[in-house]
Amino acid sequence: MPAVRMVLQRLLLHPWAKGWVVLLCASPGAYLVYGAFTESLGVNPAETLIRQTGDLTIRALCYVLMVTPLKDLFKIPALLRHRRTLGLAVLAYASLHLLSYAWLDMGLELEDILADVFKRPFIFVGMAGFVFLAALGATSFNAAIKAMGPKRWKTLHQAVYVVVALAVLHFYWMRAGKHRFDDVIFYGGILALLLLYRMVQALRYRMSRLS
Repeated sequence: MPAVRMVLQRLLLHPWAKGWVVLLCASPGAYLVYGAFTESLGVNPAETLIRQTGDLTIRALCYVLMVTPLKDLFKIPALLRHRRTLGLAVLAYASLHLLSYAWLDMGLELEDILADVFKRPFIFVGMAGFVFLAALGATSFNAAIKAMGPKRWKTLHQAVYVVVALAVLHFYWMRAGKHRFDDVIFYGGILALLLLYRMVQALRYRMSRLS
C-alpha cells in the first residue's frame, strides 16, 4: 500500500497531471456536444442534452467533495492540487446545463426564461444554486483569496453546503414529475455522507483549537 500511495502521489504531482485531469473532466461534455452537432443524441436531443449535463454536474459535485476524504483516507495530499480543477468542472457542466435549457428549451428568450424561473420551483432552485456556484468559481483563484483574505474566502466557500442542498432539491423536483427517485437517492446519499464528513472534520478542528 505505501508503494501504491507513493506512485499515485508522484503521478498527481507530475507536470502533465493537471492537463490529464482537465481532459478527463472535459471528455463527457465534449462527447455530448459532438453528439448534438452530429444529431446522434436520440429522438429528443434537447432533453438528452439537458438531462445528461445535469447528471454530469451532480457527479462532478460528488467528485470534488470526495477529494478531502480520499486524501485523508489514503494519505495522498497531492489530491488537493486538483480540487480547484474539479470545482471548475462542476461550474462548467452547470453552465452547459443552464445553456442547454436556456437555448434548446427556451430559445434564449430572456423574458420567457425569467417567467419560467418564477413559475416552476425546481427551475428557481436550480438557478439559485447556479448563482452560488458561479460565486464560488469566480473566487476560486489565488488572486481572489488574496483580495478577500483567507477568513472571508473560507466563509464564502462554505456556501458549497447551500449549493449541494439546492442541487439535490433541484434534482429531486425534476425527477418527481416522472416518479424516478433511484438516482436522486443515490447521489443525495453520497453528497449527504460527504458533507457529514466535512462537518465532522470541521468540528474536530474547532475542538482541537479549544483544547
